Amino acid sequence: MSQNSRPVYLKLRDIIAAAIIDGTYGEGAMLPSVRAFAADQGANPLTVAKAYQQFQLDGLVDVQRGVGMSVAPGARDKLRLAERRSFIEQEWPDIRARMSRLGISVSDLVLENHS
Repeated sequence: MSQNSRPVYLKLRDIIAAAIIDGTYGEGAMLPSVRAFAADQGANPLTVAKAYQQFQLDGLVDVQRGVGMSVAPGARDKLRLAERRSFIEQEWPDIRARMSRLGISVSDLVLENHS
């Protein structure tokens, strides 16, 4: 599924997941409120709530009534593992096939990044 055809709530989920993985939101850090994140992303608050709900179902956030959601212990490692698995299973086969069609090897990529 291309990035453009993905549902908006999954795109929003990806933004938060990336921020957790890269350390923007560390363990115990509060996530932006649904309204604040919706305003920042130009999204519907209900769509943001759906993205946040998925984090809750996956055990990646702790919910504190009246306070908000914070990043659960171990969330970064769980997300990184899941994202790696997704990349290897879903994205890499297409990338590898395209590289093959174009005659690009892994060593070509390494050399390109160091020149």
